Amino acid sequence: MMTAQSKKKHPLLSIHSFLMLAFIYIPVLLIVLFSFNDSRMSTNWSGFTFDWYVKLFQNDNVMTAVKNSLFIAVVSTIVSTVLGTMVALAIRKMQHKKTLNSLLYLPIIVPDIIMGLSLLILFSQLKFDLGKITVIIAHITFSISYVYVIVTSRLANMGKQWEEAAADLGATPWQTFRHVTLPTIWPGIIAGALIAFTLSIDDFMISYFVAGPESSTLPIYIYSSVKRGISPEINALCTILIIVSVTLIIAAQWLVNRGNGDKRGNMLPF
Repeated sequence: MMTAQSKKKHPLLSIHSFLMLAFIYIPVLLIVLFSFNDSRMSTNWSGFTFDWYVKLFQNDNVMTAVKNSLFIAVVSTIVSTVLGTMVALAIRKMQHKKTLNSLLYLPIIVPDIIMGLSLLILFSQLKFDLGKITVIIAHITFSISYVYVIVTSRLANMGKQWEEAAADLGATPWQTFRHVTLPTIWPGIIAGALIAFTLSIDDFMISYFVAGPESSTLPIYIYSSVKRGISPEINALCTILIIVSVTLIIAAQWLVNRGNGDKRGNMLPF
């Protein structure tokens, strides 16, 4: 048997973990810090102020980018969540699903720059004008895979015994789905939707390829602004995006954990 002493972590492992986290998060914290800097120069700290956040919300270009990003994210999230959940439910009932699983994982594995370029070529061949519609289609394309993975993991934890019990008690397929399957997998569905929304809000590479002149999103606006120099206003915008992204990811993780810990001990409702 392993002793308590042998189970102790090596001190270097803790140091390595700390250094890794510092390497990842210190640059992010610097962005947040300098968003409150009273000076336009990001190299010198001159005092604390909220002025850049006020100016940010008074910037018409920023507000246009916010509206575009929210519209694109909401539409793509709704569509990708519905399609991703339907695909997960359909493939679950198939006998040979390894090939389909591999195909649905491809959008996650393929580099964003290749994904964006391939979609740009597709839209060019189909004579689509680049704009909000092409960005929405692009976001749906990669978001479906993330929703599928999360919902599939929830379905795998669920098993089939409850659905089989419902069928034995005379429930129709729709009743089984409504009263058994859906209540069990809803945390996975909501978590998938939150992840899809976060990915859509944060996406730059694919959006950069398929966005038109009137469909600039927040990441594209940040990129175009940074080329003229980093200002505290851009830092403030990045800080807001960080807060939104972190909040949604935490909520998604909480829902996944809540769903995995949910034990259906109640009787079937029909």
